[in-house]
Amino acid sequence: MNSLIVRAIALLEKIPHSLIAFIARFSIAAVFWKSGQTKIEGLAVDLIDGTFEFGWPRLADSTIPLFKSEYHVPLLAPEIAAHLAAFAEHFFPVLILIGFATRFSALALLGMTLTIQLFVYPDAYPTHGTWMAVLLYLMATGPGKLSIDHLIARHYNRSSASPLSLNQPIR
Repeated sequence: MNSLIVRAIALLEKIPHSLIAFIARFSIAAVFWKSGQTKIEGLAVDLIDGTFEFGWPRLADSTIPLFKSEYHVPLLAPEIAAHLAAFAEHFFPVLILIGFATRFSALALLGMTLTIQLFVYPDAYPTHGTWMAVLLYLMATGPGKLSIDHLIARHYNRSSASPLSLNQPIR
C-alpha cells in the first residue's frame, strides 16, 4: 500500500509546471477579462461563446454609478476608479494570457484583488483567496514555457545580470 502511494505521488509530481501555469494564466485572465467586459461597451471578446465586437471601448452607462455605490473605494473618485478598473481588467489579463510581464501583471491583479477584498466585498474571501493563490503561484514560479517571457529569457543569457535572471527559473 505504501509503495502504491509513493508511485501515485511520483506520477503526480510529473505534471509539468508549464501546463499548470498555462491553465492558471488562462483561468485568472478569464476571471478579470469577463469582469472588465461588464464595465465597458464597444468592445466584446469572448472566445468561449464566440462573441466578437470590435470597436472603441467606452465605459458602460451603469459603470460609474456602480462605482459610486457598490464598488466605492477610498481615496479614488468613482470616475477615476471606474476607468482604472476597466483598463486593468483588460490590459493585465491580456499580458498574463500571452505570458508577457507575467509576474508584474499578476502583482497588479493581486493588488486589485486585495482592494476588492478589503473595501468592496469583504465576505468574498473564498473566491478572492483562490484568485490570490493563482496570482501568487504565477508570481513565484513564472508563466512556464508557453509564454513570451520564456522566449525573452531564452534570448538572454540567464546567468547574466539580466532582469529576467531571477531566483526561480521559468520552467
